Amino acid sequence: MSMPVDVQSLAKRRGFIWQSAEIYGSLAGFYDYGAMGASLKRRWEDVWLNFFLGLNDNYHLIDSTTILPEASLKASGHLDSFTDPLVECTKCGHAFKADSLIEEKTGETAEELTLEELDAKLTELGLECLRCKGPLDNVKTFNMMFPVGVGTTGGDVAYLRPETAQGAYLNFKRHFEILRRKLPMGLAIIGKAYRNEIAPRQGVYRMRELIQAELQIFMDPETFDDELDLEEMKGKEILVQTVDMRGTSEVEPVTCEKLIKDSGLPNFFVYHMLKIQEFYLECMRLPKKKFRFFEKSEKERAFYNLIHFDIEVDLSTLGGFKELAGIHYRGDYDLSRHQEHSKERMEVSIDGKKLIPHVLELSFGVDRSVWALLDIHFSDERTGILKLPPSLAPYTFAVFPLMKKDELVPVARDIHQTLRGRFSTLFDVSGSIGKRYARMDEIGTPFCITVDYETLDNGTVTIRDRDSTEQKRVAKQELEKLAQELVSGKTTFKDLK
Repeated sequence: MSMPVDVQSLAKRRGFIWQSAEIYGSLAGFYDYGAMGASLKRRWEDVWLNFFLGLNDNYHLIDSTTILPEASLKASGHLDSFTDPLVECTKCGHAFKADSLIEEKTGETAEELTLEELDAKLTELGLECLRCKGPLDNVKTFNMMFPVGVGTTGGDVAYLRPETAQGAYLNFKRHFEILRRKLPMGLAIIGKAYRNEIAPRQGVYRMRELIQAELQIFMDPETFDDELDLEEMKGKEILVQTVDMRGTSEVEPVTCEKLIKDSGLPNFFVYHMLKIQEFYLECMRLPKKKFRFFEKSEKERAFYNLIHFDIEVDLSTLGGFKELAGIHYRGDYDLSRHQEHSKERMEVSIDGKKLIPHVLELSFGVDRSVWALLDIHFSDERTGILKLPPSLAPYTFAVFPLMKKDELVPVARDIHQTLRGRFSTLFDVSGSIGKRYARMDEIGTPFCITVDYETLDNGTVTIRDRDSTEQKRVAKQELEKLAQELVSGKTTFKDLK
């Protein structure tokens, strides 16, 4: 009897993701992507870039350093305010994130609580050390940035960047000139960020080295709506839970018009909420019931955000709705702070109007989104299946000769060479055909093409659908055209003749 398969074991066994430095016992909060995971991650990033840079011709991808001088992070507020509430065991010294302990116990958010309120809540709940059951000390603040000594003596103080966003703000003025002085202007960065998390106990959800995909949109809030096709919002619904809707068990869809009217949100903000929802529901193919926007209250949100909504997804591996991304209206805080501290002017002139641009931030956790794909699309059918969308699967097609050592192999190789020029394609001859199908199911390959002896007789091959296991015979010369139609969605497997 086969053992039950879960997402974690499949992710490790099939080469998606696991803790780094395994042979040395690993280090909490650091993970490596294997061959399948790196491919899935890269495909997610490509789909993200195509979708969000496609929103405007003046949105561009840049790449910035991961080490920042202390002065820039003093200006941004991270040096003083990038903190978490730390509580330590007085017996064994183990550290915990105080609000997380409370949230795990009660199921309710504790982000808005002060240090004194956290202390009181820990006492009220009778919480103790999860390791040794010892008493907990008073809660204190802990700065999560990693310091770096730069130079031969380490005299220049710097930090690993805690977010990718600062790279866009520090590069704003130069890019504004290079890109012909136009607003809105979007600068996207996909890359590593570093946060010295107090107790990273939730796998890839809370990492010390993480990957972010962020789009910083610099704009004039008075004219930004004119650049958007607001008609797209007409009659469309958003899955949202505002501060006023807290405590409800279900997330109700709200029309864009009603959300704007009742919550007072700017048109441009709701428009981008709709676009983010389209990305998760249509590109990542997440079920509606597992997706929501969750508004942060004034106490919960970052101090620089005027409006703050988390994008949350219900993940079975993490026990409920978890934040994967966020949409934040940051006002002119970032550029104003850098202007004040650097003494470099960030003010621009557009059609005779002078302003410091405001920022709308679309921020995505790449690792969290990749894990969401594994969680949501995993099925324990058969030996375990990942029902990934074709655009995101590590391999779109696998090509197999039925037998390993005969005239079928060169025919299968020829098909593989033809398809791999346009699609991600795997060629495999190892093991029985059933075991090869099972391997492809586990890594999410949507379609398998098998060359058998009938191929030699009449020029047809078998295409197998991952989700249904149904097989159909098609002409070999039609494969490239059919493959393109299957990937684009123009044709479904069920419609294949």
